[in-house]
Amino acid sequence: MSMNTEPYKGVRDFYPPEMAEQNYIFSVWRSVAEKFGYVEYSASILEYAELYRSKGSDEIVNEQMYVFKDKGDREVALRPEMTPTLARMIAAQRKALKFPLHWYSIPNVFRYERPQHGRRREHWQLNCDLMGIAGIEAEVEIIKLAYDIMKKFGAKDEDFEIRVNSRIIINTALAKKNFSEEQIRDFTRKLDKGNLPADINFEPDEEIKKLLVMLKENDINNVRFDETLARGFDYYTGMVFEVFDTNPENKRALFGGGRYDNLLEIFGVEPVPTVGFGMGDVTIRDFLVTHNLRLKISNEKDSL
Repeated sequence: MSMNTEPYKGVRDFYPPEMAEQNYIFSVWRSVAEKFGYVEYSASILEYAELYRSKGSDEIVNEQMYVFKDKGDREVALRPEMTPTLARMIAAQRKALKFPLHWYSIPNVFRYERPQHGRRREHWQLNCDLMGIAGIEAEVEIIKLAYDIMKKFGAKDEDFEIRVNSRIIINTALAKKNFSEEQIRDFTRKLDKGNLPADINFEPDEEIKKLLVMLKENDINNVRFDETLARGFDYYTGMVFEVFDTNPENKRALFGGGRYDNLLEIFGVEPVPTVGFGMGDVTIRDFLVTHNLRLKISNEKDSL
């Protein structure tokens, strides 16, 4: 009986043409991030599983995380996302590091989910994080960085839309309705799946209004407030945003991020205000194909 030549379900082989496309995507990511002054870091794909259980998404931790015990009987996970690893690294060197920090990475991450359009069990993801600035200027910068990456890929403003909200808006409104912390977490997870009850609505606060004005002052006009936007991770503490494809053939969220100022608390060190985003290679590939930008890969990959 011969061996199966198919790769593990949900992962991809990269033959030379696919590798050229992947390298092009990575080169765009790196060129724009470094133009903004971000420097690259990395870490192992292996982490202690408890790192994700402390602050991760319940769906990822309980249903999608690859977990096993090593020969030392330690519970280990293949990283499902990079942000907790970043927090661990910052906590380890908290006193030695000089803030603000502008860091980026391009890790491969693993999630046991049903393979479908836009989703794989392994994908690569650009993570950009700005640490050490609590003001709104950090949020403007991180969204501007995401916007410039989309433009570098050749996208027009009408090809994508940036939507913003704030966990502060959501949490404050729900607290006024006497929601407990656990009820707020449950509501936020449901809201992230598009379930907004008819009797609840959220309005932009002064911070979000100011953010929208400042973004438009930076020539970012395809941005709006979205009361249904929440992002699924529990660690977000303020502004959240997502970038959406506007083409009806691929109308979906492409990537997103937001502010998470308290992630270091699980390590018992002084917190660092942080804002960042993650952009996956699978959804970006789909976007390039949908908008006929994929040909730019062969035409432009050598010009970066």
